[in-house]
Amino acid sequence: MQTVEAYCDLPQLFTPSEFRIKWAAGAWERQEALRLRRAVFCAEQGLFDGGDDLDAIDPVAQPIVAVAGVGCIGDQVVGCVRIHEAEPGLWWGSRLAVHAGFRRNVGLATTLIRLAVSSAHARGATVFLAHVQSQNLALFEHLHWRALKQETLHGRPHHLMQADLAFYPPCYDVMTGYVVRPKAKA
Repeated sequence: MQTVEAYCDLPQLFTPSEFRIKWAAGAWERQEALRLRRAVFCAEQGLFDGGDDLDAIDPVAQPIVAVAGVGCIGDQVVGCVRIHEAEPGLWWGSRLAVHAGFRRNVGLATTLIRLAVSSAHARGATVFLAHVQSQNLALFEHLHWRALKQETLHGRPHHLMQADLAFYPPCYDVMTGYVVRPKAKA
């Protein structure tokens, strides 16, 4: 069983039957993605002062969420990333976050990255870039990204990286997205 941060004072124990990775549509998904970002980037990592990581990209970005579901009903955002088109054909991904209790679960970060690049590819991306924290360099290289240069952002080492779009076929059905199911325990 997975213990998850509850949204009330009572502990909540459950095992999600699936995770749906999709574009955020409802206000609750967007709000919970922002809440998760604050938990990861502000509280956990201390990257932003003032307890918030909002910036000028948020109003134009499309959030993508990983929603944990029990019985096919989504009830908690456990991962997120945002994408935006900076200029025609040039897309960026940023603010990839996964709830601490689900980081080694079923490849949520990998699937969030996959939908981010594949959905941008379907919308005309010819280049997809991201600033990746150095501790995540190997993961992105494994997913067919290449480092272009090393930089320091928010006081931490990052790499400007580019996705190999040939590895990410276009995904047009972004509201259905992808489903990831936990592996059965032996």
